[in-house]
Amino acid sequence: MRLFSRKKKNAELLAISLAVDGLFAANVRHELAALPALDFVCFYPKAKQEWEVLLERLGRETRAKKMSCSLLLNAGEYQLTSLESLNVPDDELKEAARFRLKEVLDYSVDEACYDLLKVPGDTNNAGRNSSLIAVVAKSANIVKHQNAFIKAKLPLDVIDVAEMAQRNISALLETPGRGLAMLSFDINGGILTVSFAGELYLSRRLDISSTDLRNPDVDERGHVFERVSLELQRSLDHFDRQHNYITTAKLVLSPIGAVAQDLKVFLSGNMYMPVEILDLASIVNLTKIPEMEEPEKQADFFYVIGAALRREVTAI
Repeated sequence: MRLFSRKKKNAELLAISLAVDGLFAANVRHELAALPALDFVCFYPKAKQEWEVLLERLGRETRAKKMSCSLLLNAGEYQLTSLESLNVPDDELKEAARFRLKEVLDYSVDEACYDLLKVPGDTNNAGRNSSLIAVVAKSANIVKHQNAFIKAKLPLDVIDVAEMAQRNISALLETPGRGLAMLSFDINGGILTVSFAGELYLSRRLDISSTDLRNPDVDERGHVFERVSLELQRSLDHFDRQHNYITTAKLVLSPIGAVAQDLKVFLSGNMYMPVEILDLASIVNLTKIPEMEEPEKQADFFYVIGAALRREVTAI
């Protein structure tokens, strides 16, 4: 299976994450002239159960077997690599990128599956500064996931990643003609993205987790905030130099519970742009699942809801 495989036409998408603590799943219904509506979420604790057991339970207790399933890979199961634009026809891009990937992977490209995302560049200047993002995973790991879904008799049609899930959310928050920076955290670390015109232009991983942000020691938590601020400034300054035709309107923090307000105050005093905290209710209709209005719940399901918002395929 290639990454970002196209889902079945007109099939509802059920996004699934096999995370450290358990299985998360979400389904979003898209409606004309209305906010997308969160129709379904669930969580099954991992404990000592095999993933096949939890996936089988999902198939029994939900409509998963009648839907198009998307699997969100975990951090460490894939990598994103920026590549310079390749001057070859689109149908030759993947093969041309293969030679570039040989130079950056620490394992054989023959053991990898990958897809390419186009970063458009300056559309007002013949696409100047256009580039590519390669999303790469080990084939053996993808096959392992496929086999788990096959055993559970669930249709796995899409492989997705957190950066693209975050892009889906970021795109709904953009001001037309402006870029939007978004920063999220979970127990694996942080993700900074910048989207513009619905496209992912920048993604950076931060070695700072939600656990670090919630450190009960005030001084230690202050040091963590300083690290976040420094990483942001470096990454966004680099982005501005590379893409000076994009003005980034604001930085949006993902829901991360009570600590979000403290982080917002700290970053607001150190950033050159406004800082906001995202409430998913501003872009997704949560009325069917009112408990999802709680910031802590939104934090738990942030990436899987972002993956469920997927509507199009941007891979080559």
